[in-house]
Order: sequence, then C-alpha cells, then structure tokens
Amino acid sequence: MILPPATHTPLRGGAVQRWGILAPGGIADAWAEALHAHTDQRVVAVASRSQERAQAFADRHGIPRAFGTYEQLVADPEVDVVYIAPPHTEHLRLALLAIAAGKHVLVEKPIGISAAEARELAAAARAAGVFAMEAMWSRFLPQTTVVDALVRDGVLGDVLTVTADFGAVFDTDPNGRAYNPALGGGALLDVGVYPAWFAHFVLGAPTRVTASGSLTSTGVDAQAAVILDYNSHAQAVLTTSMLVATPLAATISGTAARVDYPHEFMGPSSFRVLVEERVVAEFADPNGFRWRDGLCYQAVAVAQHIADGLTESPLHSLDDTIAVLDVLDAARAQIG
Repeated sequence: MILPPATHTPLRGGAVQRWGILAPGGIADAWAEALHAHTDQRVVAVASRSQERAQAFADRHGIPRAFGTYEQLVADPEVDVVYIAPPHTEHLRLALLAIAAGKHVLVEKPIGISAAEARELAAAARAAGVFAMEAMWSRFLPQTTVVDALVRDGVLGDVLTVTADFGAVFDTDPNGRAYNPALGGGALLDVGVYPAWFAHFVLGAPTRVTASGSLTSTGVDAQAAVILDYNSHAQAVLTTSMLVATPLAATISGTAARVDYPHEFMGPSSFRVLVEERVVAEFADPNGFRWRDGLCYQAVAVAQHIADGLTESPLHSLDDTIAVLDVLDAARAQIG
C-alpha cells in the first residue's frame, strides 16, 4: 500500500506571526523551545504575574520583552497572536482578556474546564472577529494528516471501533494542578482530552457517553474508562489515568484495514496499517521529531490560518473543541 502524502503546513518559508505568551510555565517552555528550534515563528513578548519570572523565561528563550502583568502584553502592538498556557481554570479569563484587546489566541487544552466555558470563549472570539483555537497539537502532526486521508477516503472501510489511552503518573500534591479541584484537576481534563479528541477526529460526536472511574481523596477523577456510541454503530473505548503510566496507544479498526499507533499517538511518532493482521504500510514523523518537538506543527498552521484571513481552523474548529468538552462533561458527571 502507498500511503497518501502528509499535508501538514511546512515548518519554514510560510507566514510568520509575532507571538506573545501568557503564563510561562512548563508547557510554555517546551512550546517556545520547539517554536524557535524548528520554525520561522518568533516569540516577541512574555508575561507573568511576576516580572522576575517573565524576565527569566525571556532570557532563556531570547525573547525581547518581558512584562509583569498580562494586561501589558495584550496591549503590546508588536504582538499579533497570544499563546495562553496557565492552569486550566485560567484559560477562559486570559483568553477573553486577549480577545478583548483584539489579539488572536491559541489556548492550551482543554480550552476551558467545561463546554460552557468553551462556548463563551467561542462567542467572544467570533464577535471580535479574531482567530481562536484550542492548542490540540496532535491534529496538526504529519501522521494525523495521513490518517485523516486514510479514514476519509475509505481505505479502512467502515470504521467501527476506535481505541485510545493516555495514562501517566502525576505528582500527588493536593494543592498541585493535577489533584486540586480548584485548578481543574483530574485525569479526564488533563490527559483524557487526548483520547476524547482522537475519537472525535475519527468518528465525530457520539450519541451516547458511558463512563466509569474512580476519584482521588481530593475529589477529582483519578482514572476513567469511557465508551462512546455512534449512529453509525461504531464505538470508541477510551481510557485515562493519572495513577499509572499506560502505552499511549490507539487503534482505528475498519472493515477493510486497521491503523495501529503502538505508542504516543498524540505526539509525533509512528503508525502502521494492517490488512488481515499483515502490515501493508508504515509511517514515521518525517522530521524525526519526538514528543514535544511536535508542538511546532500547530504554530505554523495557526500562523498560516491567520495570514489567510481565517478566524478558525478548518482542521480543529471551535465547534470541534466544544464537542470534545461535551464528552468530557458527560464523563466527569457520571464519575462524580
């Protein structure tokens, strides 16, 4: 089998935007590093509630301006688009701040802690006429564009089963981001968003959500299994945990062929296509990237979308984001 070509946005030579970062934490650190190492995009400003923290981040990444308030950054006329990377519970507030200042926004996932927050953000961005997207970087990986073509072109036949898992061991600090309900803690919002997105990417919105799981002593979900049912008679089986590390594997099984991701389906990795358990094609990231190196793919896609005058991504729209959070809302409600 000859695989369809990857259709990701080229990393260099395309549209360039001037980026600002709100909240320079761990994911922002990896994002800025990948952006500067692999693309023509540049971060021109960073803001934190601490001027010292912002300056240290700026020094580390060669960023010319550091601000001690978020308001200063969104008022900066040299910033075109803002990457928003605080804990989940701050995503909506800071996104609305940037949107009100007329800035385009790329908001870390989940875009909010509920579908209601996602709808509020979407309404504000649409009213302001600015670009807004959840930072679902997995959708913009080269491998994802190839799998999208395989599914949409019917190469796999009728897709009837999707599986995806994401489990990792988190720090058990009750005041930390993962275990603190006041910070939007829990496995589903933090890592379960990836399997939920993957099912939506392949099958769309489900007709029924069935979830079972357990809670931590702080009251957030520790792990969960989620079954999604669809009008097409397809099912998705998703698992997530912050108690144990899992293979991070995913499969898409159709009546004609199956796609297997053995590991790290959400990051730049590899997959194989099987027909009757025989491997007929294999794909690996063309740049040899691993894990957070792949954050750069979404940045160049956003830069090009903005240059093209788009206010949403045709690959991962705000409606897509809302639909995924609808699933997570239902699962979290059932788990308690």
